[in-house]
Amino acid sequence: MNELSILIVEDNPETCKLFVEHADEMDDISIVSITNNSNQALDDIKYYLPNAIILDLELHLGTGNGIELLQKLSTMDLDIYPYILITTNNSSQITYEYVRELGADFIMSKHQNDYSEKNVLEFLRMMKTVIKNKSNKKTNPLQTTEAPILQSKRIQKRIATELNNIGISPNLKGYGYLSDAIFMVIQDSTKNLTTIISQKYKKTESSVERAMQNAINKAWKQTAIEDLEKYYKAKINSDKGTPTLTEFIFYYANKIKNDI
Repeated sequence: MNELSILIVEDNPETCKLFVEHADEMDDISIVSITNNSNQALDDIKYYLPNAIILDLELHLGTGNGIELLQKLSTMDLDIYPYILITTNNSSQITYEYVRELGADFIMSKHQNDYSEKNVLEFLRMMKTVIKNKSNKKTNPLQTTEAPILQSKRIQKRIATELNNIGISPNLKGYGYLSDAIFMVIQDSTKNLTTIISQKYKKTESSVERAMQNAINKAWKQTAIEDLEKYYKAKINSDKGTPTLTEFIFYYANKIKNDI
């Protein structure tokens, strides 16, 4: 599914919780990260390249503030600049004018009668086509001159997040194999996956395949069905009720390529 990826920069825990709860009800919204730290938000923007940012201007319970983030963001050389939706208790028109100059696309006052976390997300959904078109006019980040090390770290961090979401932790033997396989497919290296991985880890191909499938089977056995249905939306063709290696690896590779 062509999801709208969103980074939330907000210092109120209850507000963050409501954003997550409402996003869980929307199958075309993906919250890639939540932070109350403006510097961490900049790092998350580099790694996740979100389509949109929900930005609270005053991070009293966090670190930094929204204006500081916008100032630094305006100096960054990004291939895709996110749509920035400001949410704030501040009602200063001078502040509004300044954040618009810094690149804010829309401002929603938390004092307006119809303000709610759900309506914020619904607004972004309404703007989804425009936001996506804005992103599509930029170069695909996988085809840019982005430093290879930074690019690899960003992709690997996203892979780790996806695997963690369904209960596949780094403690599992097949975790590293799956992570490498997904990364290779994202990089369009689809031939001899198992052979290359087995050579890297000095394991037999059969043991690598078995470890990867066992990690998937364990996730489908132990992870809550609600989480599996939320994070893995592909049809499962296996008679065993779990994805095959090929289904699993290519699902996540395609999902991440479409989102980043």
